[in-house]
Amino acid sequence: MEKLTYRGAGVDVDEGQRAVDLMKNHVKGTFTPQVLTDIGGFGGLFALDLKNIKEPVLVSGTDGVGTKLKVAIMTDKHNTIGQDCVAMCVNDILCQGATPLFFLDYIATGILQAEKIAEIVSGIADGCKLAGCALIGGETAEMPGLYHGNDYDLAGFAVGLVDKIKIVDGKDIKAGDVIIGLPSSGIHSNGFSLVRKLLFEVEGYDTTTILEGFNRTLEEELLTPTKIYVKPILKLLQAITIKGMVHITGGGFYENIPRVLPEAVDAIIQKDSWHIPEIFNRLQKLGNIEEAEMYNTFNMGIGLMLVVDRNLVDSAISILKEEGENPSIIGRIEEGQRRVILC
Repeated sequence: MEKLTYRGAGVDVDEGQRAVDLMKNHVKGTFTPQVLTDIGGFGGLFALDLKNIKEPVLVSGTDGVGTKLKVAIMTDKHNTIGQDCVAMCVNDILCQGATPLFFLDYIATGILQAEKIAEIVSGIADGCKLAGCALIGGETAEMPGLYHGNDYDLAGFAVGLVDKIKIVDGKDIKAGDVIIGLPSSGIHSNGFSLVRKLLFEVEGYDTTTILEGFNRTLEEELLTPTKIYVKPILKLLQAITIKGMVHITGGGFYENIPRVLPEAVDAIIQKDSWHIPEIFNRLQKLGNIEEAEMYNTFNMGIGLMLVVDRNLVDSAISILKEEGENPSIIGRIEEGQRRVILC
């Protein structure tokens, strides 16, 4: 009988170790003084700094990047998709007012290629640096038979810290409050099953196509990484009270905004109050997509929403601009029934 080996079954442990060696510098570049372990331990150790925090609360979030991965695979470009993964997690916990502390990743693939894994991790490290958090661990799993060809999956997990009294949960939102929107960097990481079907199956474009009126390829447009809002928002939280925050991800406006609304109010969104990136207009036109479907699927150019007292709007806008953001007043809170009304 032929002698069987793990490599013969499709798992190359040596290639896995080479991937770890290639990613080490990327990972170490995210370390903060609170990281107590080096790469390769069974668990990542992180020391909590509880100075000036009376009642510490840990806030956690986990997510992936959906079928945007298919675009990265189509183009064989993997150095930005990691930032998407970080953004999807840290922006979520930021909405509770939490400062991201550390991040862990999980990459699963059918055939482990060390250079590709290191490229993915480089994007994760870039995202962690933008969020000010440390990449303290992760897992790369080679699973032949479950993943085929060049397919892989990517997911992440973030943990943040907030003082209990400073948790942002929307409970104090009331009629008269104002909604501020921060621009997205593009499609971000949601709606890509629709995007891919429309652009590549229905229209027959490929990733090198430059749509009329655009100045970059679909590859460049679609793989623009999800924006990370951590640093400007943490700066704003030091100065004013934010009553509610909404990360516009899967489910768009209609599913995400109600998550922070009390029962007796509506969010009124003024559609002409911000610039909608042309990619969304083009998708809607090409696919004859109804407006409600667009706002229920995509971020439509607004990646993060803030609800603040109307007396704090000017201060919030000023601080955000100082931090390099381009905020817009996009709506208001009125008495109602926890609805999202676009007008």
